[in-house]
Amino acid sequence: MIEERLTGLVEERLAARGRCRVLEVGAGHGTFTRTLVRAGAEVTVTEASRASADLLCEEFVGSGSVEVLHDATGEQVLERAEQWDLAVMIAVLHHIPDYLSFLDRLCDRVAPGGLLFTAMDPLYYPRMSGWAHRADKAGYLTWRLFQGNYRRGLATRWRRLRGIYDETQESDLVEYHTVRQGVDEEAIADLLGSRFDAVEVFSHWSHQAPLFQWLGDRTSMRTTFGICARGRR
Repeated sequence: MIEERLTGLVEERLAARGRCRVLEVGAGHGTFTRTLVRAGAEVTVTEASRASADLLCEEFVGSGSVEVLHDATGEQVLERAEQWDLAVMIAVLHHIPDYLSFLDRLCDRVAPGGLLFTAMDPLYYPRMSGWAHRADKAGYLTWRLFQGNYRRGLATRWRRLRGIYDETQESDLVEYHTVRQGVDEEAIADLLGSRFDAVEVFSHWSHQAPLFQWLGDRTSMRTTFGICARGRR
């Protein structure tokens, strides 16, 4: 679904301008970078992890379509003067403590008339269906039993139960949203609505385990959201 949406956005921009320059924040190992390149985009990718940035450089070395930036703070790219036709973040916002401020600054890096797309962030827990929230947690705990490293897992779970966030723990940096009630999709939509002509919020089920993803897709439960904003003013 995300690949289809990204492909459509690139094709939309290509049809309108003949070119689509994309800024992908937090590209990981390039899963969606490949989708963007196949669709015909020129992509600047950022990655806070040096190891992941190195892997991206190795894969796209010699490519005239991909520029890789190791952005240790995750915000250095916001200081650049250039603008892009499309800004993309997949499973990124829940890693950022002040994601509203980050998005507000990111809007300035989107060219007039451009687009912003974000997906795979957890819905705001107080507005999420109780059934969906419980199913998501149960599925996660079942999946976690088969991942090993139980000592770290138990310590992380104990912090979660007490609502504690420890910046020295890698697992807390990755899952910060669990101690701040997910990500507020309505607040993001309000912010982007002041900067773009049209904002679409869509929700979907998302899970680490393929079996639970398959099962969740066949229900009406929603745990994750995405936003597509068009026409940057």
